[in-house]
Amino acid sequence: MKQIIVTACIVLFIASAAQAEMRITEWMYNGAASASVGEFVEFTNVGSSAIDMTGWSFDDDSRAPGTENLSAFGTVAPGESVLLTDVSDTTFRTSWGLASTVKVIGDNGTNLGRADEINLFDASSALVDRLTYNDQATPTPLGPRTNKISGNPISFSDLGTNNATRWVLSTNGDRYGSHTATTGDIGNPGVYVDVVPEPATIVTLLTGMFMMGIFSRFRRK
Repeated sequence: MKQIIVTACIVLFIASAAQAEMRITEWMYNGAASASVGEFVEFTNVGSSAIDMTGWSFDDDSRAPGTENLSAFGTVAPGESVLLTDVSDTTFRTSWGLASTVKVIGDNGTNLGRADEINLFDASSALVDRLTYNDQATPTPLGPRTNKISGNPISFSDLGTNNATRWVLSTNGDRYGSHTATTGDIGNPGVYVDVVPEPATIVTLLTGMFMMGIFSRFRRK
């Protein structure tokens, strides 16, 4: 029985790792009435192998592949985060204190709004990840209002699920390593912290694996 559960756990982990590659890991929009260093979207390679982003692209809620070319990111190593912003790459790096090694594509012309969508497409124009958000949605807001304060996923398991309600605002010194930019914006662009699932998520996962083990044992009998 123990062997069944352990095996199931390994299979689920491998399947999750295989599917989890390039993901949206942080975002911040900039309201027109507020001075800001610039809005941004962070993508992170959370898989186990490098990804060549030549031919990849970004778009907002118009969902049109090829709108903003991301080829300049080149090859992204496992664990590496890259950034797309509407200001120049130099301005962005300076404001957030980022090293020159952090890959930033600046002057993004497809700006984000308060209620919008982030779409990431690969070189074949296939959708890789999507995050739809709207803090004014009723009766339940779709995520936090990320005006000058970035949003982060609560746990690793929330990546790639397109559920903005599972994202929270950055705060100085939080578990994501957030800090304040020279303009007063708060976020942690350039570094993704691999946060662990919440206890409730772990219990649910273990319960599922336990039931799988019982079912498998019953079938053998």
